[in-house]
Amino acid sequence: MSRPAGPSRRTAIWVLLLLGGATLATAVPTWLSTTGATALDPEVAVAVAGTSAAPGVSASALVLVAAALALGLVGRVGRWVVLAVAAASGVVAAVSALGVALDPEPSARSAVADATSVTELTAPVELTAAPWLAAALGVLTVLAVVWVALGSRSWAGASTRHERAGGPVPPGPPAPSATGPEDRPDATARTAESPAPDDLSDHDAWDALSRGEDPTDR
Repeated sequence: MSRPAGPSRRTAIWVLLLLGGATLATAVPTWLSTTGATALDPEVAVAVAGTSAAPGVSASALVLVAAALALGLVGRVGRWVVLAVAAASGVVAAVSALGVALDPEPSARSAVADATSVTELTAPVELTAAPWLAAALGVLTVLAVVWVALGSRSWAGASTRHERAGGPVPPGPPAPSATGPEDRPDATARTAESPAPDDLSDHDAWDALSRGEDPTDR
């Protein structure tokens, strides 16, 4: 049975990086706008960026970027942990963005209170397309992680690239010399020159002493 087709490790890293960058980009612009009032100004315009309306979106985007970078370093077990974190970041981004898109008034009232110290809105809340786009990117992130997980089964471990085919061969004992004691020229010459000290006769010993030689130094 063939394994499901999926992206290579390099492709998976780039896909997750692009999704993380795109999600972060959607959190920067204005998500909603409205007006409030103060005692001195009856109409105070208030614009709320995604980073303030849904902080979970920008945080999830940064986590997704970190997970994409880690995907190129971890091994088989760590890969599944990284993919689980990436999928969780997509879920958090989608839920946070949908919460603002479906009910923007709490975020608008909080922003108006910060600007005017009054929570009353003097105009309807206008919502941009940014929160919907962030929610769509969160869902797309989860689908991309599933796609990557299916293809990651055929990836080689990150550490196998640095392993050698075989370890160093330990040095063995030195090979015995092919030349035996009987093959040494000095031993052969000494053997042929004179008999061993134990085989000396009294006559040979006297002859050696008369020549001023030590009969035992043979």
